[in-house]
Amino acid sequence: MSSAFLPLHQRESMDLPFFEPAHKDYLRRVEAFADGRDDPPATAANVDANCRDLVRAMGAAGLLRAAVPQGYGGDAPAIESRRLVLAREALAYRHGLADFAFAMQGLGSGAISLAGSEALKAAILPKVASGECIPAFALSEKGAGSDAAGMACRARLEDGHYVIDGEKTWISNGGIADVYTLFARTEAAAGTRGISAFVVYPEDPGFSISERIDVMAPHPLATLRFDGLRIPADRLLGAPGEGFKLAMRTLDIFRVSVAGAALGFARRAFDEALAHARDRRLFGGTLADLQLTQAKLGDMAVAIDAAALLTYRAAWRRDAQGLPTTREAAMAKLAATENAQSVVDMALQLFGARGVRVGETLESLYREIRALRIYEGASEVQKVIIARDALKAAAA
Repeated sequence: MSSAFLPLHQRESMDLPFFEPAHKDYLRRVEAFADGRDDPPATAANVDANCRDLVRAMGAAGLLRAAVPQGYGGDAPAIESRRLVLAREALAYRHGLADFAFAMQGLGSGAISLAGSEALKAAILPKVASGECIPAFALSEKGAGSDAAGMACRARLEDGHYVIDGEKTWISNGGIADVYTLFARTEAAAGTRGISAFVVYPEDPGFSISERIDVMAPHPLATLRFDGLRIPADRLLGAPGEGFKLAMRTLDIFRVSVAGAALGFARRAFDEALAHARDRRLFGGTLADLQLTQAKLGDMAVAIDAAALLTYRAAWRRDAQGLPTTREAAMAKLAATENAQSVVDMALQLFGARGVRVGETLESLYREIRALRIYEGASEVQKVIIARDALKAAAA
């Protein structure tokens, strides 16, 4: 990162009352870690090894303690949204793959933190915090993405074991994970109430990777297949039929962190645009002298600050007030990802042809930001969540 760009912990937003000194100290550690990395650009060929290396390094640096609760290697009694948001914002600003790797340590193990038995928590979570174990969150299917209730993957109880058949796809960390949180239907006609959650290991007989998926911003993604996968009944998370509720609780914790990542991408794009506008000479002056440029920069600044306030509010509301944040997290995710896409696009436009050249920062940001408007609930889904909550409140 160029020394001309101001670290997040020195920006005005960190002086808002949403954060405490411990959060700022943690943020400095994240920034120091990211600034010290010099990883090669992620490609389909090296992304697996890069992710494993990043997880190990973040674990050794103590950053992954934010992904699990205290007692299992965590920094705080419960997983704190503010730490997750700040870490993802700082990492995304500097290193998109590091942001991905960090996020999946929490999301992949979140259901275990919330509902795992003491034995499962003790066996898995300390290794997640140390970077020795890479987890994954296996919810989506080809016919059940936004509509998770439509999942077809099934689990049946048989002689003290669950036998699982079906597929999961678009699974982040698929192919490199050491443990998977798997959601499968245990009751045929019970809608979302018929879904249960399990812990599955890749060495379990009947588990296979049927496809690796390449995407525009390289991340480890895969389709998982289960053919008579047989696991002990004590690998169930929570009670039978509570899996969908557990998945939503997990997403409620981590969804606002997606907004944090979007802020990181947007801030980097804005800083790149500012530096370029001041340096680019044309028409006897600089790009920054043009009113059209100033208008774009103004729009970008407003979009970032508006998204930041919604994001920090959602994280603070959950941590400090202990209140439900389904609506607030949806607002933050919607605003931050949509605004970041717009900011990155405007910044790239200011760079002109240079912005689309492979290897340029803006070209990388343009690829990185697009997926955030889809995963962990597409923008359209967030709008439905917000509208339904508003209608419910109006009816009450």
